[in-house]
Amino acid sequence: MKTEATFLTGNLRLTNSQGGDVSAKRITLLEAIDTQGSISAAARQLGMSYRSAWDAVAEMNNMWDAPLVEKTPGGAHGGGTRLTAQGRELIAGFSLLQQEYQRFTEGLGRHLADVGRLQQSLRRLSMRTSARNQFQGTVAMINAGPINSEVTLAINERDRLTAIVTSESVESLGLSLGSEAYALIKTSFIILIPADEMLISSARNRLCGVVRELRHGTVSSEAVIELEGGKTLVAVITEESATAPEFQPGCQVCALIKASHVILGVN
Repeated sequence: MKTEATFLTGNLRLTNSQGGDVSAKRITLLEAIDTQGSISAAARQLGMSYRSAWDAVAEMNNMWDAPLVEKTPGGAHGGGTRLTAQGRELIAGFSLLQQEYQRFTEGLGRHLADVGRLQQSLRRLSMRTSARNQFQGTVAMINAGPINSEVTLAINERDRLTAIVTSESVESLGLSLGSEAYALIKTSFIILIPADEMLISSARNRLCGVVRELRHGTVSSEAVIELEGGKTLVAVITEESATAPEFQPGCQVCALIKASHVILGVN
């Protein structure tokens, strides 16, 4: 059966330690200021109000170590606005990061096409959800088969995550022993059990840690589990489970995850 290709898109956004916030939209504004020579002309080109453009520039200047935009000396026709060296460096750096980000999303999209019926639900994951359950690791084992392969990532000194992917995906992602990869897990694919419960399960992955936070909802809740090395895992549980004593903050729990529910990606 032919599997329809999956296409993913996302928006790159950068913040610095001072709280400076830069998105593709703001980079476009900086580029327009650079070509137009003024904030008002750049705003007209982009269909923005002058106030919105001015506020964005003021915020970026306030939140960066050095101004990104500065006024030029006045002359017969008055002064203008130009980018500083730091402003141009930010545009160049953002462009390079955007290319790498696009490569990652395109590679992940190609891989999602291999997971069959999971494709539609995983496509709807927001970047925030993916980021919460995204683990960087090193390939510790590859058990290759003619159609599917098992790939095991070491995500810290103790924990391992095993994924089942097509052997074609192993090759296209360039996975090999010692190479780096990302594992993504949807929050609703995780089953939580008390750490002392000896449950026989078909799930290949068992990650144990401490419940650090419960975020209660009307129908379901989120449990934040701290793993070894400070890594965290977010799982969706029922509100009834969220009130059970064995799932309260400070309790030891284990997360069960099927290998077929772990998605791999590379930069």
